Amino acid sequence: MIDHYPTRMLENPTFLERIDPVVYNHKLNQKEIELSHLAFYEENGYLFLERFFEEDEVERFKSETRLLLSASRSAKNPEVILEPDGDEVRSVFAVHESNRFFHDLAAHPRLLAVITQILGSDVYVHQSRVNFKPGFTGKEFYWHSDFETWHAEDGMPRMRALSCSIALEDNTPFNGALMVIPGSHRLFVSCVGQTPVDHYKDSLRRQEYGVPDQESLTQLVNEGGIEMPVGKAGSVLLFDCNLMHGSNSNISPIPRSNAFFVYNSVYNRLQDPFSASKPRPQFIASR
Repeated sequence: MIDHYPTRMLENPTFLERIDPVVYNHKLNQKEIELSHLAFYEENGYLFLERFFEEDEVERFKSETRLLLSASRSAKNPEVILEPDGDEVRSVFAVHESNRFFHDLAAHPRLLAVITQILGSDVYVHQSRVNFKPGFTGKEFYWHSDFETWHAEDGMPRMRALSCSIALEDNTPFNGALMVIPGSHRLFVSCVGQTPVDHYKDSLRRQEYGVPDQESLTQLVNEGGIEMPVGKAGSVLLFDCNLMHGSNSNISPIPRSNAFFVYNSVYNRLQDPFSASKPRPQFIASR
């Protein structure tokens, strides 16, 4: 297969123009979002839907998140990722497979209506996880494009995927909420550094390969700025697979937890990794 987005191969970072669409179906086929929403997503690479879920659903989110965190603290399975230099739970992967509540949430018909509208096809869950950021100790997630890693290490061939972040608790400007660089989805940053064997064992705690260089980030921010879409629990952030995003540490006393579901088009199934010696495990990248 032709590699349209080579990365981790060159000596210097490089900008590559995106050759794939952002929105794959511009004819409305659902009632959750309008054409103006699609236009915003296409232009900026993300869409924030405030209070997408009802209050009774949100209360269930909070109780199920507490149960998941409690159960994960004593778990030894590889799906549970701890904070770098600590023993707090950072992420729990494959929650749509191991947890009935999150399985049903990933298949929520209102979510899928919007996602299939944007991607223009049936989809499947490429990856799911719950990210925890406890008060005072929750660590940052450095700037990155998800597609760079999914392409290099999982073999995702094209940009026909998106992430759905559901606020399980209130996301505020003070508790390490996600930041995005609008418009950055239109340029692919080809990163430097050969992928180490079993890179995921370190990168899920602190990523060092596949992260953009400071000069490229500065150019993207100079052109698009930085936005922080925040809102109450039950809000939804959809963002393109190639959108540059990251988050600060949480030094506030207010915890932040989000469920992430990555949806990939059934026409964009994974191939062999483009810049790694072997695929990552199934709990990180469904094949």
